Amino acid sequence: MCGACCTGPTGYVRFSMEEAEGIAKKLGIGTDEFITKYTRQTSGGRSLREVKTKFGYDCVFLDRDAVPGKAVCSLYEARPTQCRTFPFWPEHIRSKSSWEALGRDCEGVGRGTVVPIEEIRIQSGIQRAAKSI
Repeated sequence: MCGACCTGPTGYVRFSMEEAEGIAKKLGIGTDEFITKYTRQTSGGRSLREVKTKFGYDCVFLDRDAVPGKAVCSLYEARPTQCRTFPFWPEHIRSKSSWEALGRDCEGVGRGTVVPIEEIRIQSGIQRAAKSI
């Protein structure tokens, strides 16, 4: 809940049309309205908009007011895959040094308890039997 991965230099948060529909539903608006109000066209496709703040360029859905001292995603349950998969992006997990470098700036990397994949699946609501190797 530090918000560091949702702010900084201007960037891109891409999403699929299915994700756009889910976000629009969460916001209680139509997909076209979501695209018009909350996204921008980039050379690589549409991206969530950003808002200039004292921290940098915040994702338009980063909420710094709901929880005092924290930065939370107001779309959390409907956030795009790009957000759901952070920090496990290829550029971060390609080497131990890449992972450690990210950990110097990200409070969620390299700290705390390592959660087994089976527990993550349970927490995520993924209902599938564990396969033995």
